[in-house]
Amino acid sequence: MHQSIKVFITGGTFDKEYNELNGSLFFKETHLHEMLKLGRSRLDLSIETLMMKDSLDFDAADRQLIANACNDISEERILITHGTDTMTVTASYLSQKCTNKTIVLTGAMVPYKFGSSDGLFNLGSALAFVQILKPGIYIAMNGKIFEANKVRKNTDKGEFESIP
Repeated sequence: MHQSIKVFITGGTFDKEYNELNGSLFFKETHLHEMLKLGRSRLDLSIETLMMKDSLDFDAADRQLIANACNDISEERILITHGTDTMTVTASYLSQKCTNKTIVLTGAMVPYKFGSSDGLFNLGSALAFVQILKPGIYIAMNGKIFEANKVRKNTDKGEFESIP
């Protein structure tokens, strides 16, 4: 059975640009469409930008906006691009607010525009996972899938890992 996948963009390292003049990272526009074209995606996707923020700047209202967006649509399969710093916090929040949907959060440790980003691989993995997983909230990073509330970001290793 063919199902459309809703994609919500929230910002994060995935979509950051590099200012060569002052060395800062900033948001301009999402790179998702370019990434999907490069990856030759043939999926039926409906894409919407909710915000373009660093996840460290997220507050309760931002997480509620994401939850409302997920609950207000008919699609049952949702991919959310999100900053990795607070991705686990949002996943945990959504696990309390969104039921009966398959929601996968993904992001990148290195901005897509750097050329050496893990974002393209993470995006492809997340799109595959969101199609086959049962309803629940998940994080897809580095080819691995994690259930919400059973994952943490290991900043020493620069990767996500399961927790008991």
